[in-house]
Amino acid sequence: MFLLILCLVLTTGVLGFPWFRNDIPNGYKVPDPCTGQTGQIWEGVGHNQEPGGGPRNPFGLDFKTVGFKWTKELCQKDSDKDGRTNGEELGDPGCTWTKGGTPSAAASGHPGICEPMSNSSCVTVNKDIMCPSNTG
Repeated sequence: MFLLILCLVLTTGVLGFPWFRNDIPNGYKVPDPCTGQTGQIWEGVGHNQEPGGGPRNPFGLDFKTVGFKWTKELCQKDSDKDGRTNGEELGDPGCTWTKGGTPSAAASGHPGICEPMSNSSCVTVNKDIMCPSNTG
């Protein structure tokens, strides 16, 4: 029993908390800015690395600050400083989405990673983002 509990704790620590993706619009469809390819998803939306776990990115820090809920404040904020609000990037530009509902648009960017990543104004914001070496 102890080993089972230990495995569960360690797995959660490594993989993060994927169920939080239910708490933001298009949480399972946030594009991976490292690849530049349509259809590639960033699973750890609030983290510095794609699979999640480890340090949080600016959106993850803001999401924690508001109690891990999609609020109007979080929606209207530009966590990654790329000139687009979190709501715009996640497909909720009017900040009307509620948990379990359908967002008004598709996710068009990542709320915690400044895009385009090659932009000089994004370099500092993205300094801790861990893109796989073969894609970024």
